[in-house]
Amino acid sequence: MTNSVNGTTANVAFIRDGPKEVDVEATIASLSIQDKVKLLAGKDFWHFADVPAAGIGSVRTSDGANGVRGTQFFNNVPSSCFPCATGIGSSFDLPLAYEIGRALSAECKAKNVHVLLGPTVNTLRNPLAGRGFESFSEDPFVNGMMAAEYIRGIQSEGVAACLKHFVCNDQEHERMSSDSVVTMRALREIYLEPFRLALKQSPPLALMTSYNRLNGTHTSENSFLLSDILRKEWGWDGLVVSDWTGVVSTVESMKAGLDVEMPGPGVFRGETVLRCLSGGKLEVEDVDDRVRNVLKLHNHAVRSGIPFNGAEGYRDTPELRALLRKAASSSIVLLKNAPVGSSSTPLLPLRAERGRKIAVIGPNAAFAQVSGGGSAAVFASWSVSPLVAIREVAQEAGATVGYAVGAQTFRYVPSAELDSCICVPGTSTPGIRMQFWKDGRGGEWSHEEGGFFDQCGEIEEAEEYETTTKSANFLMIDGLPFDKISQTPFIRMTMTFTPTSSGPWLFGLASVGEVNLYLDGRLLIENNRAYTPGEILFGLGSSELRVIAPKLEEGRQYALELRMHVSQEKMVPGPFTCAGGLQMGATRWAEEGVVIAEAVSLAKESDLAIVVVGLNGDWESEGFDRKDMDLPGSMNALCHAVLGANENTVIVNQTGTPVTMPWLDRTPAVLQAFYGGNELGNGLADVLFGKVNPSGKLAMTFPKRLQDCNTYESFGATTPTPGKVMYTEGIYVGYRHFDHADVQPLYPFGHGLSYTTFSYFSLTFSRISASSELTVQLQVKNTGVVSGQEVVQVYVADVAPALPKAPKELKGFATVELLPGETKTVTVQLGRDAFRHWEERQNCWVADKGRYRVLAGASSSDIRLEVSVDVQEPLRWTGL
Repeated sequence: MTNSVNGTTANVAFIRDGPKEVDVEATIASLSIQDKVKLLAGKDFWHFADVPAAGIGSVRTSDGANGVRGTQFFNNVPSSCFPCATGIGSSFDLPLAYEIGRALSAECKAKNVHVLLGPTVNTLRNPLAGRGFESFSEDPFVNGMMAAEYIRGIQSEGVAACLKHFVCNDQEHERMSSDSVVTMRALREIYLEPFRLALKQSPPLALMTSYNRLNGTHTSENSFLLSDILRKEWGWDGLVVSDWTGVVSTVESMKAGLDVEMPGPGVFRGETVLRCLSGGKLEVEDVDDRVRNVLKLHNHAVRSGIPFNGAEGYRDTPELRALLRKAASSSIVLLKNAPVGSSSTPLLPLRAERGRKIAVIGPNAAFAQVSGGGSAAVFASWSVSPLVAIREVAQEAGATVGYAVGAQTFRYVPSAELDSCICVPGTSTPGIRMQFWKDGRGGEWSHEEGGFFDQCGEIEEAEEYETTTKSANFLMIDGLPFDKISQTPFIRMTMTFTPTSSGPWLFGLASVGEVNLYLDGRLLIENNRAYTPGEILFGLGSSELRVIAPKLEEGRQYALELRMHVSQEKMVPGPFTCAGGLQMGATRWAEEGVVIAEAVSLAKESDLAIVVVGLNGDWESEGFDRKDMDLPGSMNALCHAVLGANENTVIVNQTGTPVTMPWLDRTPAVLQAFYGGNELGNGLADVLFGKVNPSGKLAMTFPKRLQDCNTYESFGATTPTPGKVMYTEGIYVGYRHFDHADVQPLYPFGHGLSYTTFSYFSLTFSRISASSELTVQLQVKNTGVVSGQEVVQVYVADVAPALPKAPKELKGFATVELLPGETKTVTVQLGRDAFRHWEERQNCWVADKGRYRVLAGASSSDIRLEVSVDVQEPLRWTGL
């Protein structure tokens, strides 16, 4: 039985029962052109368009891939947060990546999400990249293989993975318009390679284009990428979606192969497509080609059993907590571990013995820095800070822990402490009361004297909408009834603020929209007339203003009030439409010399010190790149001071990408902890006290200084050609450059120590084919006294290359778990890809006939064994 609804023939059962799997070709034939065009853009910020009369539901997407946010930035549902991708990449643990993918898939189901927007495999070509922490590695092989297992795990439970950002979206500076100028060889061998590997090993159901241009053409309309390589050469038939607001054309993007413009409603789709059809610039077949991929993904969503437009929740099980904790400890890399004084035993692992005094110091110790910033950030369902976890271990052993912040080196005044001491007025519930008015009552709430921003107290007029929010850091792009409040509301926010200690407090305020802050009725910060653009909240927000409130009393309740109006005159043009945003912080204030002195005093009276420094989501985030490679503020001075006070000091660096370490020679032990997710504190404590033997290896090179990177003058705002990013380094990215230029890094790619030692011997190979297919085997023995896991890395070097090549390239790796004294055989398969390069003149892959060295080692600079092999016949090929 059929029924015609708005020109569309639909099955009545579809209308009654909701979305169903459809016959793709029959549905394309039956849909009206208006409904077809509707499917080519999003319905809203997170959902694809639907055609209910045809049984086509609204597929739900969500940001990933270290967590599943759900469908709201504002007041979003809590989520499990896994370590950032650079941490997972540094585990070199493919089964772990798979298990994380499965857990993320389960989280998607809890939030009724059909498509997870991840993983990210853009290349870490420079340490300053704002989103560098979102990718697995500087090496395309590690990047692609880790992504493949992530995808395999995500899609094993029916959720669709969306690989991103295709391609060369490797900086945030001018990311919407910059032109990545790359040679074809570098594009193929370095930047496309992780995408190719992921598609070959575990093809995702969706792929996201990047914002930038590639060699002159935006990737969202680049037919060479989307049609010639992705569809024809690689044979991939999934859905291509734009990055959010990343479409800049109609005809070009349609013909190139971009299926869906996000978010919705579309700007370059919809009526614009109909106009181009009527003008003959597009044909119905062009529309049908795009709709076909939309319907295929829709059918997968139906088959997954995940409800359409379902409620959102989150998971918390013992198994999940155990996986989060394992992921946190597995991502930690032991960079240095030396004896102290006359001892012959390395400082780590630490002992928490009865009566022992442990000093925990540093701004990253008391707060759980679970993730970098931007679209990767989620509201963690719970979090464990290093300080809490270390105190728990110490308490069980009878040791004591003292804490000192040591450095106030935040980029923006932290909201974490604020969130622990604010409540909705008249309650004990943490949060902020928010009242919205749609307009300014005929001008009475003007910006002039006596207007909205110069009042504090009750407003007589009844508000259109009221809610509460859980945080003083939010962006209002979703989760609110905009039909009631409009996109330019007047907003009053009230809260009770109770300081946790007496003395001066520093308040910081930045916003999307004009806002003033009042303390007990007095104007404390004016970000109304003083509003200037800044970098927060995807570049939409203002600069931060700071004020010290000099004499606040511990335990006393103060009234905080904010008045906000989002006026278009003060809005910074950006990719998202929003009704306002806020980043408000408060922290106990002390001069730099005072807090360092407190840390030194604590370190002197303690048996050992653990200094936790690093960055956070304010420093590493979408929307901007770092300005330098140094730890901010007085963190380096703090490390020097504590090391001078107590030689038994461990430095823990928590960053997503490399930083300089000017105190390295003075400290006996250094751990690289990355952003560790919900269980970062417990994962760190497990490694510090030896419950877990660290096995991570750096998935990126740590340079001694930024100038040692060959991208130093061709990255971000430093590029000598405005609007273009000249990839002048070619194929020499990361360790390939440091090897080629013979530059000594701070720590090489693949470096990571253990609490035990390993020996390598008996490297052999056997041929799978007469040309280049090999099985490489070696023996690895645990020569220490504790169990441990080793990551064996296999590199290939061309003995007499026909054209310039890196001295060696990683082509395989494997992990092996060994008991003390145990020996195991490690096997790595090497295919023809291990010996090939891209030949630009022939436009194909080439594995030249000749001799190659196969190298096995513990890092790129610690090669233990090698053997020579011959490729007996030259090979030529294209495709996956």
